[in-house]
Amino acid sequence: MLIPGLAMLIIFSYIPMAGIIMAFQKYIPNRGLFGSPFIGWANFELLIEYPDIGRIFFNTIFIAFMKIVAGLLVPITMAILLNEIGREWVKRTFQTLVYLPHFLSWVLLSGILIDVLSPSSGIVNQVLGLFSVKPIFFLGDNAWFPYVMVISDVWKEFGFGTIVYLAALTGINPSLYEAAEIDGAGRFKQTLHITLPGMMPIIVLMVTLNIGNVLNAGFDQIFNLYSPQVYESADIIDTFVYRMGIQQAQFGFATAVGLLKSVVSFIFMSLSYILAYRIANYRIF
Repeated sequence: MLIPGLAMLIIFSYIPMAGIIMAFQKYIPNRGLFGSPFIGWANFELLIEYPDIGRIFFNTIFIAFMKIVAGLLVPITMAILLNEIGREWVKRTFQTLVYLPHFLSWVLLSGILIDVLSPSSGIVNQVLGLFSVKPIFFLGDNAWFPYVMVISDVWKEFGFGTIVYLAALTGINPSLYEAAEIDGAGRFKQTLHITLPGMMPIIVLMVTLNIGNVLNAGFDQIFNLYSPQVYESADIIDTFVYRMGIQQAQFGFATAVGLLKSVVSFIFMSLSYILAYRIANYRIF
């Protein structure tokens, strides 16, 4: 039963790692990996000297960090609120409704967002117009674009996170709530002293996994929604690698950027595992 999964892992994850060698080459497609000339660290030197690389890394970390924080707070809050609903059919209805966007691709959602946020005909700007607010070009303004990415990503994915935290809530012993109620604790104190500590193992796990994605700001989402006029605040490592490697055919330089990102992500992931064990005495493996 493991053979198909292992075969896919080897074919699509391990064999392509041979392409890392392009980061140290002036890659020429018709010569291949072993025929292209080696240039050492030249691609990395070019990366360091690239004028916009600092802004690109900042955009990546800024957007990814906001997504991590919002992607933790919103599902946890939603799970606690849903857990307080007494009627089971109401709870399941809300749970299904917030989970549905998770199954939609960013290709589809980007079209919806472009229409909804349009400065001329979008429903959001029409509502703002009722309050005498001038139309806002959400997807064309550097001041708004990063926050639109965070809000839309949370809207799409918080339903999945809510289910994860609801599953954690089912593992809390109901007798703890009964004992707390007898001692005079209200719903807020029960949430503070029973619910949140009971959810802490899964919260630590999700935080640990998310820290490793601090350089993954969401290529699919941003690629389908950004434009050259918002490169200042929207251009991230993945979109930069796409333009350099696919559009401009600078394969070696693009590979060097991707390799640097992978190394930094590995360091963050290792640190998150150490912190999870030191702070919460929690091991993932």
